[in-house]
Amino acid sequence: MDLGLLIGATGLTVIGIVLVWSATRAESGAAVALKQAVAAIVGMGLAAVVTRVDGRLLRAAAPFVYAAALAGLVAVLSPLGRQVNGSRSWIGLPGGFSLQPSELMKVALVVGLGMLLAERADRGERQRHRDIALAWLLAGVPVLLVLAQPDLGSALVLVAMSIAVIASAGAPLVWTIAVAVAGAATVVAAFATPLLSPYQRDRLRAFLDPSLDPQGIGYQTRQVRIAISSGGLDGQGLFAGKQTQAGRIPFQESDFIFSVAGEELGFLGAAGIIVLLGFIVLRALVVARRADTFGRLVSTGIGVWLGAQAIENVGMNLGLLPVTGLPLPFLSYGGSSMIAAWLAVGIVGNVSEAATAAPRRSG
Repeated sequence: MDLGLLIGATGLTVIGIVLVWSATRAESGAAVALKQAVAAIVGMGLAAVVTRVDGRLLRAAAPFVYAAALAGLVAVLSPLGRQVNGSRSWIGLPGGFSLQPSELMKVALVVGLGMLLAERADRGERQRHRDIALAWLLAGVPVLLVLAQPDLGSALVLVAMSIAVIASAGAPLVWTIAVAVAGAATVVAAFATPLLSPYQRDRLRAFLDPSLDPQGIGYQTRQVRIAISSGGLDGQGLFAGKQTQAGRIPFQESDFIFSVAGEELGFLGAAGIIVLLGFIVLRALVVARRADTFGRLVSTGIGVWLGAQAIENVGMNLGLLPVTGLPLPFLSYGGSSMIAAWLAVGIVGNVSEAATAAPRRSG
């Protein structure tokens, strides 16, 4: 395992479990934090396995992983799916756990696109329009299924990740421009059509004018900003944040976990979290620069995925971006998000190991 990547991801995971505990202890004691710890252990175990798997096997398994994740997205839209806050994104599991297939699709899609586009690049050939069209078909199907839930935030992350991978593979510029325009049109359509649920449209409108929903999402975002601004330089102290401990922020353990850090750990603690997240993103991009074609595409996609998701989550906590319900990687409560983030760490670790071993074998 890439040591820097492991230390950074482990540090964020431990911090996240503690912050989840702080946000939920008044109502649930340590139960929610323990569930998060279990998900982290599972994710770490899977990451350790993925890191040691032969890269060729990982590449060969990509179609099966993609098909399984796609089946999960279809299942969510069936009676097996469970609706929360207007979005049908979860499948209930025994023991009070749930599965969010859109999180696991991020792993499946980045590996699938890498497998599809690496072949011609390995041979030193330029990507054909047919290959790029197939890649966007591979990305477009899950994006449409995620939008159908509806989950605009996850769909935009999938699109950003796909643009990064496909552009890095040498796609003609016209494809990147066309997809960027289509993504912007989708966001506009979210406001103008019934693409999103009323709850989610209220979230977007409240970003533009919080007074439109003073008792709902407007209240929620206002409390988040109060919590973060009251933390000052070094915070009010762990388990001592007034807003957090009073339970004034709905879904604080998931969507708004960053507000716990801002209030209880202060600017220094919140900035430290951002630095760690930035380090993991940059580490993935550094690994991509010295990897083979498949590893470069996959690590680039993972870096963009984690970076885009972190920017959106922190931005919506600070009131700079609309609330879309995206979790903060490694920190927000959610087993699927935690496992997906650690699988991403395992894949980048696998690529790093292969890149390190290649000079040794050639020598």
